[in-house]
Amino acid sequence: MSEHIKNLFYLEDLPDYEVASDYCDVRDWNVLDVDYRSIGKVQHLLVNKLAERVVYLDVEVDKTLIDESYDTFQVPATEGIHGFLNKDGDDHLIIPIGMVILDEEKKQVIVTKINYATFSKARRFNRIAFIDPDYESVLYRHYIGDDSKDKLEIDEEFYKRKEFENSLRKKLTH
Repeated sequence: MSEHIKNLFYLEDLPDYEVASDYCDVRDWNVLDVDYRSIGKVQHLLVNKLAERVVYLDVEVDKTLIDESYDTFQVPATEGIHGFLNKDGDDHLIIPIGMVILDEEKKQVIVTKINYATFSKARRFNRIAFIDPDYESVLYRHYIGDDSKDKLEIDEEFYKRKEFENSLRKKLTH
């Protein structure tokens, strides 16, 4: 990943930030795709300090997803850019919080509109790696099915998209 200004921070690394009492702390919850197949487990919450809120779930992906064979070079060079290659140890990916719903009773995060095949082809990262805006842009476009080559500006406006609307609020119980 290229060098950029750090945009995302792990919640546990920010002493002045915590999960508000009316929101679910989904760390260690299972993550399921739109078809209820296991993707992995939420390990961390990622905060954008400009937006002053959690914008991504950092998911440690399930070993079966890592083992899913995906030919990153399946597209001929004449058709444009090749896919990327996930390396050994790349076992995390991020999911925008507005793309999930919660099953609080079962402690599950269900990703809306993204299936297992999309996740198996997603660019992953190593937990200790720096998450830069280029990675955010590539993954965001992959999730929404946008294969354009235009550079996305990762700024305060980027996090105002519906994919980043906070879906972690607890349901009201009477």
